[in-house]
Amino acid sequence: MRAFILLVFLSASCLAQRPKPCKSPRLLTGRLTVANQKDNLMASAKYTYDALRQRIRLREFGSYNNESFHFDVLLLYQKGVMYKINNKNKTCCKKPMKIDFHPLAIPEDANLLGQVVLGSSSGPGQGVLVNSWEGELQMKNRTAKYLSTVTEFGCVPITTMFHTCKSGWMVTSFFNNVIGLAEPQELIPPRFCKDAQLQEEEDEDPATFFSLF
Repeated sequence: MRAFILLVFLSASCLAQRPKPCKSPRLLTGRLTVANQKDNLMASAKYTYDALRQRIRLREFGSYNNESFHFDVLLLYQKGVMYKINNKNKTCCKKPMKIDFHPLAIPEDANLLGQVVLGSSSGPGQGVLVNSWEGELQMKNRTAKYLSTVTEFGCVPITTMFHTCKSGWMVTSFFNNVIGLAEPQELIPPRFCKDAQLQEEEDEDPATFFSLF
């Protein structure tokens, strides 16, 4: 009887510890890298993320199709506006943005791939317990596959792999994450953007990159 009770207890403990889909902190600051082999894209960015008011700031530099680039964008999803900011020339380009805000989170219908320790489990502070998930997202007229890894405690993003037929696999790695807004002013358009006029939408699809948010 004691053995049976012990078995039931252990089984219940294992079920209770099974990872569940989660939501990342609503306010985050940090850095990320993006790579896409199909488009020869390699980039690094500083990001500021606010899920409460649906705002994201990205200061990015890298190379695309063997050409270097640098851009600074402020995405205001509630207003449906994207600012391309040039601090050097004090100019600002204001464009409409017709994409939905996707908070950093593991969707409820995601499938758990497994739980592992990044680093070492041999001693305290030598590793981080993470969960890996996979699933599909509906984007306009196409379906995108994703593989996401987040920390078990806090649901802090580590890596996201995002696939569409148009762009192939896009890999984003997050690091130096800090919970909160280190520089809240980053999410406010600079003064020289005040008089920027809304420009006509171009044939560009920022959703491919920004959908990871």
